[in-house]
Amino acid sequence: MKYTASLVKLNIDERISARRAEALSRGIPVADDETLNFLLLMLDATKPKRILEIGTAVGLSSVAMLLQCPSARLTTIELEEDRYLEAKQNFSDFGVTDRVNAHLGDAGEILAMMDGEFDFVFLDGPKAQYEKYLFDLKRMMKTGALLFADDVLLYGWVSGEEPTPQKRHSIVDKIRSYLDVVTSDKELITSVLNVGDGVALSVYKPQNNR
Repeated sequence: MKYTASLVKLNIDERISARRAEALSRGIPVADDETLNFLLLMLDATKPKRILEIGTAVGLSSVAMLLQCPSARLTTIELEEDRYLEAKQNFSDFGVTDRVNAHLGDAGEILAMMDGEFDFVFLDGPKAQYEKYLFDLKRMMKTGALLFADDVLLYGWVSGEEPTPQKRHSIVDKIRSYLDVVTSDKELITSVLNVGDGVALSVYKPQNNR
């Protein structure tokens, strides 16, 4: 029997599932079931204590991650104020507010001012900026930390399985550049997986082993 994404059954709070469906109906970007399931699997396997998320949206993936990792704390960044405020309400509704440090603003600017060390990074913000974020992400990742970058195949355009629309060539080129960088970086062990809309998993192994 061939297993497909349509067979994925998310084992998450039914209230999260309902809010995910409602957010999707409003055009809010939420991780698809296959991607979220794989994300939660990786979290369960690695059991991080400090998670960094780029691209909060309305906070439903954030909530799912925190419920999966009850001893973890999350730092998350969102550019759009309406989504940021809705996310904060969701954090309150699900009782995780005290474990979230939520930032409103441009991730590139905020990351440059941040410090600390993270065990797990969920990169799901503006795809064209992934490579730009990488320097600061590596600076704050602990040895052995996992970087989970979503949507790196982008409807099959990045892999060339589907023709790229004329208006999307720029973002496709930038995602390809990100993939080139992370797969050639000697401090990262990276695999690109055909999960959801494409996931790049990178484990950070700095040469100085800090």
